[in-house]
Amino acid sequence: MLRPYRIGILEGDGIGPEIVPATRTVVDAAVEAAGGPPVEWVPLPIGTSAIETHGSPLPDSTLAALEGLEAWILGPHDSASYPEAFRGELTPGGRIRKHFDLFANIRPACALPGVRAVSPKMDLVLVRENTEGFYADRNMAVGSGEFMPTPDVALAVGVITRAACERIAHTAFDLASRRRKRVTVVHKANVLSHTTGLFRDVCREVGRLYPSVTVDDAHVDAMAALLVRRGEEFDVVVTENMFGDILSDLAAELSGSLGTAASINASRTKTMAQAAHGAAPDIAGQDCADPIALMLSAAMLLDRVGAREDVYFIDAARRIEDAVRATVAAGIATPDLGGTASTTGFTEAVVQRLRA
Repeated sequence: MLRPYRIGILEGDGIGPEIVPATRTVVDAAVEAAGGPPVEWVPLPIGTSAIETHGSPLPDSTLAALEGLEAWILGPHDSASYPEAFRGELTPGGRIRKHFDLFANIRPACALPGVRAVSPKMDLVLVRENTEGFYADRNMAVGSGEFMPTPDVALAVGVITRAACERIAHTAFDLASRRRKRVTVVHKANVLSHTTGLFRDVCREVGRLYPSVTVDDAHVDAMAALLVRRGEEFDVVVTENMFGDILSDLAAELSGSLGTAASINASRTKTMAQAAHGAAPDIAGQDCADPIALMLSAAMLLDRVGAREDVYFIDAARRIEDAVRATVAAGIATPDLGGTASTTGFTEAVVQRLRA
């Protein structure tokens, strides 16, 4: 018998307890259809339920358990609803990213058949450096990158290092070499010449190691306009943290919806599937949340695991992508995409295609 592969599962808050089990069901069906080793799921507490049972939204026991895993699926968190004592802390997802140095945030933006999109031919992947830039929760080993010398002055420190630029550039160029062989480096070197200029220059240096890949670059403001005007022309886009956060949400909406936007956070050895959208507490418990983003995030996770562990998982990833696309193309979708299907109904339709 094939050895089970262990994957962590963290439901989170809001719609998490609905879309995470739905994703688990789809992964199980896809792995079974591919003939691969079964998944041994490792449930771990996080979020509001963890505050109630463990006194923390991210218990030390959860972090310790993740140390022993290579992959896990994280549901959305609603840190704004946590008790006051926890609101000033890093979010659970942020703590996990920082603890495990998940330096690459990889976000595809690909239009789904049957979904209205501003850019229906868009098929790009945005590769975002996830540990530096101007985001205060990621700049420092201890403390914050934001500070106030007086009550009326606020400052932020942006950090760009050659080492971080090199590893995210290799991630982008390796991905492009398996796609349409084009990388666009996004920066703002005309103003932030030392920081984003270093990012641009290091990415171009790494690009010379991939002669089959074409490299170009764009200022971030121009790139936003280009995504709107001719987003279908781009293949892999690599950029720093804050620019990547903004552009990936823009690309997701242009290609259809943030509700369908897949995302993984990864290091060289660990992968976390985490949809780009939030916890949507206003629709929690109504069985109407769209599980597509997390399902496609899980497919990305399986593809990455398959490259290291077992090719069956690569096959399972493709099966999930194909089944989701076929289900939406058949007119089965949740209300956010103009459909009438429930979360449960949509999941059942995907599973039926996987088992057909």
